[in-house]
Amino acid sequence: MTGFAFLSNSSFLKVPTQDAQRPYAVAGIAWDGCVTNRPGARFGPRAIREASHMLCDGTHSHFNVSPEAALTDLGDLPLPNTSLGAMREAMLPLVAPLIRQHHMAWIGGDHSITLPLLRAYRAWLGQPLAVVHFDAHCDTWQDHFGEPSGHGTWVFEAMQEGLVVKECFVQLGIRSAGLREAREYVRDQGGLVFTARDLRGLESPGQLAPVLAAITERLAAHGHPPLYLSLDIDCLDPAFAPGTGTPEPGGLTTNQVLTLLEELAPLPFIGMDCVEVAPPYDHAELTSYAAANFVWTYLCGRLAQGTA
Repeated sequence: MTGFAFLSNSSFLKVPTQDAQRPYAVAGIAWDGCVTNRPGARFGPRAIREASHMLCDGTHSHFNVSPEAALTDLGDLPLPNTSLGAMREAMLPLVAPLIRQHHMAWIGGDHSITLPLLRAYRAWLGQPLAVVHFDAHCDTWQDHFGEPSGHGTWVFEAMQEGLVVKECFVQLGIRSAGLREAREYVRDQGGLVFTARDLRGLESPGQLAPVLAAITERLAAHGHPPLYLSLDIDCLDPAFAPGTGTPEPGGLTTNQVLTLLEELAPLPFIGMDCVEVAPPYDHAELTSYAAANFVWTYLCGRLAQGTA
């Protein structure tokens, strides 16, 4: 598919662009019209692409594979930038053919982009999805500061719309302020929540084994539904990711996130997004480097499983 605009000087990992024959693809969704604190996530795709150039030949030290030969960069989706409704309406016809053609890694953008992505995957697959959700925030509020939808409501909306298997919705790193009804919403619906407090001090595969086992057992008990990854960069502590719109102290380390991504790689992921990178607030590009590494690790994990 052609015609998407490149808002960065070069592609993710410097791979060829607009190659329909490659099974994996990256595309940017440069939207931040729903941020509730600091804007700037619309510049996330550009920063993540540029940070990915530090990954040299792209060969992953754990998986021992590189996505370069299998990956293309489709540029940024051409979307309206002032209306959430118009953005989501414009996304669907752009996303639908891409998820049929490629295994996609979407780089945002604020977290309001995940709801239309889940709608597109649900329509394509004909069944609800399991979700692994890294975040500081539960994103289960029923309104967006008086508006019906935003970057903090998508989990609630996805569950209300039947886009996800509630029992197979897993949250990791949650720690922000919020009423009990919001913080515990996913758990109350039958899902799993591992707060940042629950994960403190757990970094190695052995230390995280009970968490990994709980996730894999839950998915197996429900027949291994197709699995989507949504990774909000503010799951990381601000020491590791200062460049985000709503930083929350007490978060995960890059080691924790990488261990989880590496150990969860055998699960049946069908796509992912990485959101809320806001370069104007970054320091030494720490946040964009972390995001690029997470997207790269995810892609290498899929290749190591031999799946597209």
